[in-house]
Amino acid sequence: MSSSFATTDLSDANADSVAHVDPIFFDYGGETSFHGPITTLKVFEDNALVRSTVERPGEGRVLVVDGGGSMRCALFGGNLAQLAATNGWVGVLVFGCVRDRDELEAEKVGIKAIGHHPRKSIKKGLGDADLPVTFGGVTFTPGTWLYADRDGVIVSPTALT
Repeated sequence: MSSSFATTDLSDANADSVAHVDPIFFDYGGETSFHGPITTLKVFEDNALVRSTVERPGEGRVLVVDGGGSMRCALFGGNLAQLAATNGWVGVLVFGCVRDRDELEAEKVGIKAIGHHPRKSIKKGLGDADLPVTFGGVTFTPGTWLYADRDGVIVSPTALT
């Protein structure tokens, strides 16, 4: 979903209704501002479910991946960023690591993560989808809205204008 917004302005105008994610994320994608309804995954050092999710139509959604904060391998890389951009995902927020930084920057999708690591993850297909996940001081519930830009990440129960 592309439109001009600033998380600072949205935060000021909706201070009583938005949740502010702790400032633990760095920008890795070709877009630094993105927003849309949330889809969630809970995985640990296994990105098979991440891949199968971005292979499906994103329809302007943001994929929130709770990777348990692991810093031991990457859950998202260049091939997945290309799939996400091609299939209409506007952004990916990873509570874990990414890799292929140059490839991530080349794709028209917002990507935020807590770090980067060259090691790939395992691929057993373990994990859960479409359930509330909590990290960064916020619970991310499928269907709520995420707004991200260079100033940070906020979550709202409804779309903001």
